[in-house]
Amino acid sequence: MLPNGSPFPQLSLPTPGGDELVLPAATQGGYAVVLVYRGAWCPYCVGQLRSFATRHDLLMAENITTVALSADSRATARQTVQDLHIPFAVGCEADVPKVAKALECYTDPDMTFFQSSGFVLDTDGNIMLSLYSSGPIGRLGPADVSGFVNRRRDKNGATAS
Repeated sequence: MLPNGSPFPQLSLPTPGGDELVLPAATQGGYAVVLVYRGAWCPYCVGQLRSFATRHDLLMAENITTVALSADSRATARQTVQDLHIPFAVGCEADVPKVAKALECYTDPDMTFFQSSGFVLDTDGNIMLSLYSSGPIGRLGPADVSGFVNRRRDKNGATAS
C-alpha cells in the first residue's frame, strides 16, 4: 500500500471525451479524491460515482476535486458519465497490471479490473489517506472525504474554503 505522505504516482489515462487525465497534476492546487473503481457493471461503484456526482458542487466549494478511473472502455466510460451526469474527470482504458502496480491496489485474479481503491490527496498531490478494498465493498464517500479534509485543515490552522 502506498504510505501517507508519499507522492501520488504519475499516471496518464485517456478520458471518454478524448482528452488525457494526468495525475496528480489534474488535482494540484487543491485537495482531491481519486476514486479507482471496478467498472460500470459494478452496482457499488455506480452508487459511489453517483454520490460524488451529486455532491460535486459541495466538494468544489470546499476546494476538493474529484477524479475517477477504471479499465472501462472509452465507450463504456462515456455512457457512465452521461448516465450518471458525472461533472468531474474520468479516466478510462487503464492498463490494469501497470496501474495496479503503481497504486499498489487489488485487482481481480485475471487482472482485468481494479478492486475499489480511494485516495485523498493534499494540495501538492501527496497522499493523505488511502483506502484499499479487496472486493466489491469498502469505499470512500463524499461526506467522509469532506469531513477528513476539513478536520485536517482545522488541525493545521487553515480555514476551509
